[in-house]
Amino acid sequence: MATDPLPIAQDLIRCASVTPADEGAIAVLERALEPLGFACTRLRFGEVENIFAIRRSGGNGPHLCFAGHTDVVPPGEGWTHPPFAAEVAEGTLYGRGAVDMKGGVAAFVAAATDAVADGTADRGTLSFLITGDEEGDAVDGTTRVLDWMEENHLVPDMCLVGEPTSKERLGDTIKIGRRGSLSATITVHGVQGHVAYPDRADNPIHRLARVLCRLTAEPLDAGTEWFQPSTLQVTTVDVGNPTGNIVPGKAVARLNIRFNDTHTAASLEAWIRGILLEEAPHHEATFSCSGEAFLTKPGPFVDALRRAVRAVTGEEGTPDTGGGTSDARFITRLCPVAELGAVGTTMHKVDERTPVEELRRLSTLYGAVIRECLC
Repeated sequence: MATDPLPIAQDLIRCASVTPADEGAIAVLERALEPLGFACTRLRFGEVENIFAIRRSGGNGPHLCFAGHTDVVPPGEGWTHPPFAAEVAEGTLYGRGAVDMKGGVAAFVAAATDAVADGTADRGTLSFLITGDEEGDAVDGTTRVLDWMEENHLVPDMCLVGEPTSKERLGDTIKIGRRGSLSATITVHGVQGHVAYPDRADNPIHRLARVLCRLTAEPLDAGTEWFQPSTLQVTTVDVGNPTGNIVPGKAVARLNIRFNDTHTAASLEAWIRGILLEEAPHHEATFSCSGEAFLTKPGPFVDALRRAVRAVTGEEGTPDTGGGTSDARFITRLCPVAELGAVGTTMHKVDERTPVEELRRLSTLYGAVIRECLC
């Protein structure tokens, strides 16, 4: 009989692990994995608890790693069921993390339990990379664990991230890449003065407006085979002028670019700096890239995931690169990575929830993934 992921998911949800707190979530995983023969290593960086757990078969089979997180966003107000009680009502599991992504972690633990019991796990190596810093700054989580894995020669052959990627039906979407994200803060300096004497001032708003017009005048690209067109969005323009008859001394704008594999953060930064030099020589600009665009092209790993999806759900598992970012952007430097998980319609919402039967089907799907990948 298949292992039920519901009790594991409930134990995890009852840990109020609002990022970066752990509140016992890692201990739940240790208790589940150690009896299965997984060697569990806690890795604490800063305030963040992470865990890497590995079960080797002793042979030369492939190494499949499952990556996920036990931290969650704050619950907010207005829940009909307590966010950390993990209550089941009318066949639905309620709780912060039920979808994103304690439910996914529990489903893979249950699938791994069955794989050990029926001998599938003996075909290769299974591991878990679980962080407590995915919903936070993502500084002391997956990136630090990946460094540790490299140092200890524990690089997997492939990695599945259990983010809730399904759009409407379980298995309808597999994320094979993500766009990059570059944020910029631009401060243009001018010369303050009286609006009646513009010849004695240098209006930074006008200069900043020209910069922004040039940045948004044309599409960044037309998209690629696997990515939609890159987008630039101005998110704020701030002057703080207290009166209407003063030309201000500076103006500030912030923007974000979600970019495909046509660009890099460095190439986009150079483009912005070039326009700034032409339109606003007296400026400051700071840039922050939370991740470069990446793509795991369809091949043996993605094909295996799609076969598992078809076998369990009947869906095609359409490859996709839309949405925001995930820790897959870090893992791609070590091995092929893809994301496959629950239907994500309630993630980060009040009354986050998942049907219990769908959680169980997700575990069955992960079991099929293990069989397809450890062959």
